[in-house]
Amino acid sequence: MNATIAGKLANRKRRIERRLDKTNLVGCDKPMLTASNIHYEISDRSRGIAHGGIGAMHALAQQIGLIDAIDERLQLLKIHLPFHESDHVLNFAYNALCEGVCLQDIELRRNDEVFLDALGARRIPDPTTAGDFCRRFTEADINTLQTVFNKVRQPVWKQQPDSFFDLAVIDMDGTLVETTGQCKQGMDIAYNGTWGYHPLVLSLANTGEVLWLVNRPGNRPSHEGAAAAVDRVVTVCREGGFRKVLLRGDTDFSQSEHLDRWDAAGTSFLFGFNAMKNLNALAEDLPTNSWQPLSRLPAYTVQTQPRPRPDNVKEAIVVEREYENRQLGSEEVAEFPYRPTACGQAYRMIVVRKNISVAKGDKLLFDEIRYSFYITNITELEQEQLVWVATNRCNQENLLAQLHSGVSALKAPVNTLDSNWAYMVMTALAWNLKAWWALILPTMPGRWQKRHQEEKQWVLGLEFKTFVQGFVRLPCQIVRTSRKLVYRLLSWNPHQKIFWRLVTALRC
Repeated sequence: MNATIAGKLANRKRRIERRLDKTNLVGCDKPMLTASNIHYEISDRSRGIAHGGIGAMHALAQQIGLIDAIDERLQLLKIHLPFHESDHVLNFAYNALCEGVCLQDIELRRNDEVFLDALGARRIPDPTTAGDFCRRFTEADINTLQTVFNKVRQPVWKQQPDSFFDLAVIDMDGTLVETTGQCKQGMDIAYNGTWGYHPLVLSLANTGEVLWLVNRPGNRPSHEGAAAAVDRVVTVCREGGFRKVLLRGDTDFSQSEHLDRWDAAGTSFLFGFNAMKNLNALAEDLPTNSWQPLSRLPAYTVQTQPRPRPDNVKEAIVVEREYENRQLGSEEVAEFPYRPTACGQAYRMIVVRKNISVAKGDKLLFDEIRYSFYITNITELEQEQLVWVATNRCNQENLLAQLHSGVSALKAPVNTLDSNWAYMVMTALAWNLKAWWALILPTMPGRWQKRHQEEKQWVLGLEFKTFVQGFVRLPCQIVRTSRKLVYRLLSWNPHQKIFWRLVTALRC
């Protein structure tokens, strides 16, 4: 960032700080919102867009070679008049980055002349054409596109420090995509009565990136197709430079027929395991001295003084109305060797014993003992540490929530299983672009290095909406000259220093 831009950012920051100064009480005898006699006009020369950060996202896609890789590997169009495959794919991702939540929102961008100029486009595909493009995909084409994404992400990884490659943690889970349509091919009814699809999502816990996505009918079990997808993403991670790989999943993914193969390949795993009768019996037969108290890590560290906990209104109502009330009393952890039927060797079976008190009103009815099991081939971690690692898999639930409601990728707007699968993969690219944006963010050496590293991790962990508000929804004036396309920022927000650091890196 040059001195002129740094000075302008500092001036804008000082102006807003003066306006937000709580000690300045001038004019507080009247309401703050005093605008009146408001008029609207149409600008003749000055032209702007709300989502000025889309230019940086497009520059990112160009720099990492995403556009060229899509056009080279994905062959769906017989003739390019006027669009190429990359135009269609990025159209879905950019729609999500510009806060579009459905195919119809593409029409707003298509009719925005300034938006088209900002991307150097004569025009972009309309919603109907975008839907037709989804219907061109076969399963092989979708896998090709996901392979392109995985090839592109590897150079991004290679820009990270050496510690980044110590361990790749791969999470996997299924999620339901509901649809009210009645004629969508491949839809089915799930275990809870939901009609729709049941996609499988494999993600890299280190960065939150979506590594692989498989769409399936709504009645399919969570683990179906997981082993083949796992093999693909493990190869991607090893080719990308990761020295170790850890697989995590709930009880649905403890596919014992694959454990020996993964263990022989040097891949670690930590899966939940069904609490079957024989496992419960083995846990009950463990000697007393095998059990150790399990202390959970705090959710966060208090930076100032701890606040007093407010009254638990929900708990009070449950007690007052004498509903059945279950409360966790204590947790203990132990382990024993266990060989699943489909395995040729034994692995560590970590068991957590939960003591749950069941009460009605103020009366304690009885204590209930429940066991949770985790199977793993990790030998260097203690029992308690393994439970923490397994519990951290719950972060993928936040990722799935972002793909559902933030990016709006997990939807079924088209008419077949494969076309909806293609829509999910192309729209989820917006989430991956966010992750790559954060990973490419430079950390300058010197006294600001630690702060830059913290900012990088902060951006990486942002919710999609917060990221868009801070780094994409930047009102800009678009100025076209003979040699360059200028995005002139019209407003200030507290995150623009981070934004300018990335823009400088992309230009260099």
